[in-house]
Amino acid sequence: MSERLPFQVTSLGSAYEGLRLPAVALLDNIRSMYNVGSFFRTSDAVGLEMLYLCGITAYPPKSAISKTALGAEESVPWQHHADAREPLANLRARGYEIAAIETSLHSVDLYEWKPAFPVCILFGHEVDGVGPELLAMSDTHVRIPMVGRKHSLNVATAAGVVLYELLRKYRELQ
Repeated sequence: MSERLPFQVTSLGSAYEGLRLPAVALLDNIRSMYNVGSFFRTSDAVGLEMLYLCGITAYPPKSAISKTALGAEESVPWQHHADAREPLANLRARGYEIAAIETSLHSVDLYEWKPAFPVCILFGHEVDGVGPELLAMSDTHVRIPMVGRKHSLNVATAAGVVLYELLRKYRELQ
């Protein structure tokens, strides 16, 4: 018999009861539908407000998204926009900090970053990253520490690292 239980019914889960992370993620030109599905699943897990799927980023219904989302595409609110500039401008007008997850000369370390909630986390193309125009629209560039030989993570893996650190930081404020 398995002892696996949903986190919410454990004593540890009570610390997160009713918590809603005041954050959204914007995916610009993510080409892998499996990565998009993984974003849905992680977004559900951390209680993200919304996923913005922009540019060439695929959106439901697509079987490759469903394969990795495992139903989260039904529970996470999402919108598709052909151009990411429109939702970014709208989020800025609503008081969201725009944080590009990107290694640049201006990047701050993820663990040193003090996000100003609500926040929009911006992820870009798997190879090319966040485009220059969207980087210019960002308030902050955030870098995930990389101590090995490689200088980047898979975008969906990076999302897991960043979103759970964001959840930890928000919970500390509560």
